[in-house]
Amino acid sequence: MPHSKPLPPAPVWLPDNQLTPRPDAQILDWLFDEGSLTRRLTRLSDDGFSVTPLFEGWQPLRADECASLALPEGSEGWVREVYLRGHGEAWVFARSVASRSALQDGGLNMDELGSRSLGELLFCDHAFQRRAIEVCRYPAEWLPLASQAPALWGRRSRFDRDGLSVLVAEIFLPSLWRAAGLDAEHC
Repeated sequence: MPHSKPLPPAPVWLPDNQLTPRPDAQILDWLFDEGSLTRRLTRLSDDGFSVTPLFEGWQPLRADECASLALPEGSEGWVREVYLRGHGEAWVFARSVASRSALQDGGLNMDELGSRSLGELLFCDHAFQRRAIEVCRYPAEWLPLASQAPALWGRRSRFDRDGLSVLVAEIFLPSLWRAAGLDAEHC
């Protein structure tokens, strides 16, 4: 659902070579894995993967999203927020955005995905080119109330196909680190 209170300043999204201090190698492996996160979560959950839509609709995009998509600040776009789940437990919060004009001309119906994975769609369409992955410590206020925790690792990347660009951000929740056998307290 759209946020009703002012949001904190946007985090600084960094590429791998600018990340300091660096998390441990297992966290880096998740953050900078260039494969499909959907497929990785499906393997981790032994096919117990699902997507739960939280919000889908048109709204003004955040300043950092507009900058990443080369749009004027305050541009309107389609916003899709979902939980990626393993065995019903929320493991990842994902927020995907695209500009209105790009979607209208680009032939991608984000509004028709429902509980299907956008990531799987992007990885199956080989015309999409993925740009570099960037990471940050995601603002707790930008997360759904049930998942708000300070300094969770998030990553994002932009997928381009012709004139269409989709920005996908994925925030790793403590439940994922536990499921992956990592110490959630140190993630």
